[in-house]
Amino acid sequence: MSGEAPATFPTKYWHRLPDGRVQCDVCPRACKMREGQRGLCFVRGRVDDEVVLLTYGRSSGYCIDPIEKKPLNHFFPGTSVLSFGTAGCNLACRFCQNWDISKSKEMDTLADAASPEKIAAAAVRLGCDSVAFTYNDPTIFLEYANDVADACREVGVKAVAVTAGYINPEAREDFYSHLDAANVDLKGFTEEFYKHVCIGHLDPVLETLEYLRYETDVWFEITTLLIPDRNDSDAELDELTSWIAEHLGPDVPLHFTAFHPDFKMMDVPATPAATLRRAREWGQRNGLNYVYVGNVHDSEGSSTYCPGCGALVVERDWHELGRWHLTDDGRCRTCDTAIPGRYAGAPGRWGRRRVPVRLTALTVRGG
Repeated sequence: MSGEAPATFPTKYWHRLPDGRVQCDVCPRACKMREGQRGLCFVRGRVDDEVVLLTYGRSSGYCIDPIEKKPLNHFFPGTSVLSFGTAGCNLACRFCQNWDISKSKEMDTLADAASPEKIAAAAVRLGCDSVAFTYNDPTIFLEYANDVADACREVGVKAVAVTAGYINPEAREDFYSHLDAANVDLKGFTEEFYKHVCIGHLDPVLETLEYLRYETDVWFEITTLLIPDRNDSDAELDELTSWIAEHLGPDVPLHFTAFHPDFKMMDVPATPAATLRRAREWGQRNGLNYVYVGNVHDSEGSSTYCPGCGALVVERDWHELGRWHLTDDGRCRTCDTAIPGRYAGAPGRWGRRRVPVRLTALTVRGG
């Protein structure tokens, strides 16, 4: 396939309704469309009597990030990841921190076009260990993400999704079969929050988390953005962390990150650092071994400690690694306790750099 993005791309997960409409079956939103209409995500629509993807091969931009920025702290630490997204989203979070991309209805946002093979080749040339689908939710561009992941696998590059986990079972099984790792945004832990703030539902996300834990080999971590007076009460933090410990186990990393005023929540203050520390304490109290804080400068809350002996095994300062006290296969050098994750000897040395890349200006083989 050439680097030219197709105008439309056929999709698989949809069916016809008796009233003449078609229903998209990728996510629980189940958008029902007549000819020319689009779903809430804006990128899946009905064209020529079928549901097509309108953003295949088109991106809102590329950037080389530290893998810790996704955030993934236990997935080949210190390595670099080629990040990109498209446009649109299948949730409608009032607090969206990437709203200029995820809420975009402008195809001009999609300024950089590339085939899956070109992205994979670019990752190799740029020295990136993985490619991440991020900025907006890859659920809505599933077909493109799957093809990119497959092209990456062919050249030894891993595929990572940053997602809200809002996806139907059949599409979910397809999507995650192509991935090596994921960070799932657990937006909150009440149906009320999902219904009124995200315009969605909680249960499908919990089902995705349990699916990842028990039915796949995908490495995954969880992120919850804490919003003052919306999802940061002691009761909710207790329930959220207890559910993770009981249903997913103590070793799934959990990241509590700070909100900043944005999109439709400009009147809500930024998350105090004390709230993040309190949330981390709730996770530890309820038996979680790896609870982190993010979007603030907190080396202690960002670092990894051995649950066996308490030793500092991976020191982090923002997204930069410091002290490294793990064996090549990810065990504590003090007590030999295994630290769950994916490791390949010594950590990478990418650091905290963030480097924008324009693929259309990059000469690579593969598309």
